[in-house]
Amino acid sequence: DLSYKFHFWDGCVLPIGLGLSLILNGIFFARKINDEKVLTLPDVYAKRYGKLVEILVSITTIVSFLFLLAGNLVGMGAILGYLLNIDDPAAAVWISMILILLYTACGGLFSVAYTDCIQAAIGWFGCLFAAFYLINNKEQAPPPSIGFEGYIYPDNIGDGGVCDMYSGVPCTNDPSLCCYNTEIQTAGDNGAYPFGDKRVFNNQMTDPYSLTPFPNAILFNWATIFVLGFGNLAALDFQARCMAAKTPKIATIGCIIAGFLTFLVGIPFSYLGAITRVLYGPDSSFAVFEPDTCSEILLLPTCAMWVPDADAFIKVLTHNMPSFLGGWCLIGIVAASMSTADGAILAMGTVLSNNLLRHVKFSFITKDTLILAARLSMIPFAVAAAAIATTKPGETGTFLIVAFDVTLASVVVPLFGCFYTKIPRPAAALFSILSGAITRIIMQFELSKDGSLLPPYGGAEFLDYGPAASAKVPPFIDDADPWDPSTEPCDQSRFSDYSGADSLASAAVSLVVFVLIQFLEREKSLDDSWLVSWSWMRPCVIEADVDDKHNGAMIDDDNFADDAVIVSPSDVGVE
Repeated sequence: DLSYKFHFWDGCVLPIGLGLSLILNGIFFARKINDEKVLTLPDVYAKRYGKLVEILVSITTIVSFLFLLAGNLVGMGAILGYLLNIDDPAAAVWISMILILLYTACGGLFSVAYTDCIQAAIGWFGCLFAAFYLINNKEQAPPPSIGFEGYIYPDNIGDGGVCDMYSGVPCTNDPSLCCYNTEIQTAGDNGAYPFGDKRVFNNQMTDPYSLTPFPNAILFNWATIFVLGFGNLAALDFQARCMAAKTPKIATIGCIIAGFLTFLVGIPFSYLGAITRVLYGPDSSFAVFEPDTCSEILLLPTCAMWVPDADAFIKVLTHNMPSFLGGWCLIGIVAASMSTADGAILAMGTVLSNNLLRHVKFSFITKDTLILAARLSMIPFAVAAAAIATTKPGETGTFLIVAFDVTLASVVVPLFGCFYTKIPRPAAALFSILSGAITRIIMQFELSKDGSLLPPYGGAEFLDYGPAASAKVPPFIDDADPWDPSTEPCDQSRFSDYSGADSLASAAVSLVVFVLIQFLEREKSLDDSWLVSWSWMRPCVIEADVDDKHNGAMIDDDNFADDAVIVSPSDVGVE
């Protein structure tokens, strides 16, 4: 969707970021996480930083996964809404939530793992075959616009360019210009691409003006790679699979292979954005434009802003390719959403039970009540995620980025500290999490954000659409009195959105604070470290007593309730 609405790299940064996170995890964490013999990611923090940090990490990762689940509900809702003719996107989201909740309740972590294998095998091949069919059988990118009666081409007769390509003729009002040839041309379009489009602009990630006359969200794209690449390292379900791997070697190899598979499956889909623009873009017969908009750089006094079709890619799969392949690809997309969603629900329930409720000192907190709480929590978590999803039912990618933006700003730096500092300091983790989270919240409201994801670069490319400037025809139409922007200007304001900068700055603050405190305490023993005298800041000793089914773990720590237990995700489902 992103590569269709904008361009190749705007969509490609998502699989690149996610694939990168898997490879980074294989390099830095998979082996170490597997060696921990714990059952949730917050347990890793508890062993180094104590219960308070464990609780903060638990809350942060649950919030993160609510947004991740919301993104998957949006995606499923879009597909269900289109296929079942559900006009209300919110209703489609709620139906998706009910289906995923029922699906998740049918089993625990093991059933998720088994079904994931089948879904992955089916889904990967379906998505790949559909992608390569479109790449090999459809026009790769919108060609130069052929135009319409009175359309003026951007070059002249004899230049060997667009005019000659379409056998243009001298214009009526100005014969020195080249116009649409009504005698031999029967096709037409909207004139949206005077010089044509490209499948990929190779300099899109290095030049803010590479997409001229359109703006380029270069800052946000780089931030997306960074957010997903590093923020996803603190994903609950992601690390649960590393913990469940048979050996550290398998965990490592699995992550690296999965990273390259993510590239293999995800990047071709970004290529499909240009193909989708050919079929449902601004030069297609399906194009819709906002009437009360103007743009000087596009030479349009009105109807300047193209309104992308939210269902364009689904229409490609259902109308512009063999129905078998299109259906197979849709099944793969839904399977991927179901796989992620059920894993997210189980992970949140397990963390709630193991790492939050376990610290409640009441006599009724037993293994059975913790299992019951983990199971029942599936309902409020699913409802909360659906409520989030209905706030922006057309923005799957946005929720995915927000999900790992939350973890990047707060808990990722202390995760590195768990394994790559000689003595991880609880105070360093605590203040790193708090400072990063507070910085992120402040910048969310203080930085300029107009929703465009575009910072205020200079140039006409980075001017927003203005209200309609004139009733006259555009200058690229052969007319005796076309629109003149110098006499009837288009009133445009400059984009001003620093999204992405806040994510990077928050992570930087978290890193600086962690490193600073680690440095200041470098000469101290762990017992003499700041705040360690407080029982909630003392590292916990968690000895895993894990059988071959990973059913639980014993806690050996005086600060915990006697005979406390950890509930495994395999216990959460109704078996």
